[in-house]
Amino acid sequence: MKTEILKLLRESGDYVSGQQLCETLGVSRTAVWKAINQLKEAGYQVEAVRNRGYRIIDSPDVMTEEELKSLIGDETKWAGQNVCYYGEVDSTNLRAKQFGDEGAPGGTLVVADMQTAGRGRRGRGWDSPAGSSIYMSVLLRPKFRPDKAPMLTIVMAYSVARALRKCTGLDVLIKWPNDIVLNGKKIVGILTEMSTEIDYINHVVIGVGINVNLASFPEEIAEKATSLRIECGEVQKRAPIIVEIMKEFEQYYERFEQTEDLSFLQQPYNEMLVNCGREVSILGGKETYQAYALGINETGELLVRREDGSIEAVYAGEVSVRGVYGYV
Repeated sequence: MKTEILKLLRESGDYVSGQQLCETLGVSRTAVWKAINQLKEAGYQVEAVRNRGYRIIDSPDVMTEEELKSLIGDETKWAGQNVCYYGEVDSTNLRAKQFGDEGAPGGTLVVADMQTAGRGRRGRGWDSPAGSSIYMSVLLRPKFRPDKAPMLTIVMAYSVARALRKCTGLDVLIKWPNDIVLNGKKIVGILTEMSTEIDYINHVVIGVGINVNLASFPEEIAEKATSLRIECGEVQKRAPIIVEIMKEFEQYYERFEQTEDLSFLQQPYNEMLVNCGREVSILGGKETYQAYALGINETGELLVRREDGSIEAVYAGEVSVRGVYGYV
């Protein structure tokens, strides 16, 4: 019921009478009063005026299932329509994979305020303190072949970058393939995992970790990481950012389903790509070499021009960019 009340108050933008809430929701005045008090306890500033009703004055950085559901509403068709929220969880990716095995629908969104076992690429840990960042995973059930799935990481990276630009006005960029950077420092990590058979996908889970309201970082990573709060100079509301990401991702995922390649995304992605048009260091499995990055191709590989003039597609390994993450 709290979700419905939040949605009604937001849509009104003005006072909504207790009687109207009772009639719309089919509940008693006492039930409405209890729900309003619960919203206040969660941090919402709800004003109550006799003979006028209730209205929301301010919504702080609240992260609850009700907040997410009320904001998503009908903003999307399927992305985030099924929300699972945790105050604390081991890993949103692990929970999303569990839901995938249990038959949850595509678009299921798992969000946590805190993770105890957050993970990044290559098994690295992802620090996940409470009340400060976004930890989210979306479950997908693609119909295309398993070899197409890795490109979804690129689709999510672009969607996140667009959403952050819209919500903050910051000039966020992408470091191939899927890190989001601000002023040469990492602000977002993305981890894609999938369950497959030989010729079909059971499900794909894409996890996104965003440094939102962290005010500082440990000395060992302070030169490599930043947050939206540090860059904006003020606290950011996390739930609206999550909703914007879902809106962007749904749009571009549906286009990817039609093309099954990144031809539609190549140019706009490359325009945000911090690697593009710069000297890069390729740390491959067999060799490390310097090259000039040209942007991604239709399958998401990074095209680079080697010193001998040959063009090569990099599909794995680390790519360091001068001026990013302290690389000089």
